[in-house]
Amino acid sequence: MGLYTDILWLLSGKGEGLGNGGPSKIEPSLTIWGASPYNDPVFKDLEGFIAPGSEEEALARQINFSRLPRHIAVIMDGNGRWAECRMLPRIEGHRAGAKAVQETVESCARLGIKFLTLYAFSKENWKRPNREISRLWKLLEDYLRKEDKELIKNKIRLMTIGQMEDIPVSVRRELERVGSLTEKLDGLTVILALNYSGRSEIVDAVRRICRNGDVDPARLDEETFSRYLYTATIPDPDLLIRTSGELRVSNFLLWQIAYSEIWITPVYWPDFRRKHVFQALLDYQKRERRFGAVHGRPAPSA
Repeated sequence: MGLYTDILWLLSGKGEGLGNGGPSKIEPSLTIWGASPYNDPVFKDLEGFIAPGSEEEALARQINFSRLPRHIAVIMDGNGRWAECRMLPRIEGHRAGAKAVQETVESCARLGIKFLTLYAFSKENWKRPNREISRLWKLLEDYLRKEDKELIKNKIRLMTIGQMEDIPVSVRRELERVGSLTEKLDGLTVILALNYSGRSEIVDAVRRICRNGDVDPARLDEETFSRYLYTATIPDPDLLIRTSGELRVSNFLLWQIAYSEIWITPVYWPDFRRKHVFQALLDYQKRERRFGAVHGRPAPSA
């Protein structure tokens, strides 16, 4: 899966669109209408972001913007294979993946998606070369220190989930500082899963319950248990996206994705663009979300 270097394009403010506080460099602007009363205000935010006559415009015209998922989670996979196919070092795949993060974050922000969780660094990623890992942590630390103002300007709230105690102290301090600076922002909330494992999250929740000793086992239910997870204040994902065509969830949000709709694309993460976000949303809106019932109901709005 993609490492958190993919998000640095956004944090650095060097990308188009939200990264530099202005619209993407696409001309001219776009006006679209639709049956939903939400379409006009949403598309006002998309002006200059989608080229008229493009495949993206055709896809966007089909989306019902009153029925968007509230929370999208993404397994960013395929950076290494993308680089290998081009006979490039793996790090080049992570750098190329930065553009995919920028477009995905900007798309979600403009559409009004409230939560976006990116599987940025799993516990299994520690198996990679030490030099690569140390350089990645240093990059994240430097960008957090330099670019916090860009997040604030774009009203993006930054949160993290995972076992933070194993992250280098200096990086953890920057994550905590930027998280504190952005905690009251009301735009898109970007959640970075760092040193994350779904199984470890469940075990950690059990440990906290046992340690606190304030839950009667006879009264322990799913709602109570959820309050002890890393994501206690975050709604479960409505839609899980995985790139590179792999048919597995890779130990990601195991509890939270119980009823998530899953959308898998063969596209490697560095090639993932806003049109793929639109495709995922269209497919999501075609699903009948039964939640175990006989008769389904429409996918909930944000």
